[in-house]
Amino acid sequence: MPGMRKILVVVVTVAVLAAAAVLLVDVGAAIRSEHRLARALAESPRVPFDPEVTLAGFPFLTQAANGEYSGATIAARGVELPGCEPARGVCRGELGATLGRFRGAERGDFTGSDVLHTSSISAYTRLDAVTLARYLRITDLTVSTPAPDGRAGGGGPQDGVVSRSEGVVFTGTVALPPRDGLDADDPPSASSFTGPKVRVSVAVDLSVTGGALEIRATDFYTGPERHVDADVPEDMRAAVLDRFSMVLPRLPMAWGLEAQRAESFGGDVQLVGETGAADLRPDRF
Repeated sequence: MPGMRKILVVVVTVAVLAAAAVLLVDVGAAIRSEHRLARALAESPRVPFDPEVTLAGFPFLTQAANGEYSGATIAARGVELPGCEPARGVCRGELGATLGRFRGAERGDFTGSDVLHTSSISAYTRLDAVTLARYLRITDLTVSTPAPDGRAGGGGPQDGVVSRSEGVVFTGTVALPPRDGLDADDPPSASSFTGPKVRVSVAVDLSVTGGALEIRATDFYTGPERHVDADVPEDMRAAVLDRFSMVLPRLPMAWGLEAQRAESFGGDVQLVGETGAADLRPDRF
């Protein structure tokens, strides 16, 4: 009996080690292919760094053997965006995409000129508060997404990622009376600005107009989430709200998808577009 027990332990140990070895080989192959796809995407002229790529599905080797993949997620950061005034710095955003099931190079040997035949694609272009501040010319701009009714918090980590298209809270400083904010050497948001100014929180709606992001401030925000209370003279209220409203230039999206909706994403704002089956070249991301 002790001998049988010993044999059983050896068999189980060998099986576990074999399974671990197979898993390591599979994971290693997936990492290699993700790196190959990232390098292929970086051949696109507008992608400055290798993007983050995750290939979905397990086991990976089974997919790679015949070039049929369960899907992929891509995030390319630092992509230069149009329409920013040079004095305020370069505007950059994150371009991302999620691919449904797709057919591509066997063994994960992706190149820039490959054609990926995907069943669906969802793309986004994401702007952080620093980039939005450069477009709006409000240098201390912050963005927050109030949590849904009945939930505490304001889009922080405890709430997960909160997203909405209406009632997003923008907070920032503008001059009184409001100016266009074009003076890069003396912006109202800066601590050295000596003229009258006010820091306010406003509720904004996000939408897409002709493929471009439209930001429209609807009212001053006085809700339960973190915000700034400030007295704005009645005759300046409309002008202050107008400083938080803008239609941005049309921004690039992955593989030229058209933006269909706009929404907040925690402390960021993003454009989102989706389509069905498509043929995609990595070097045209």
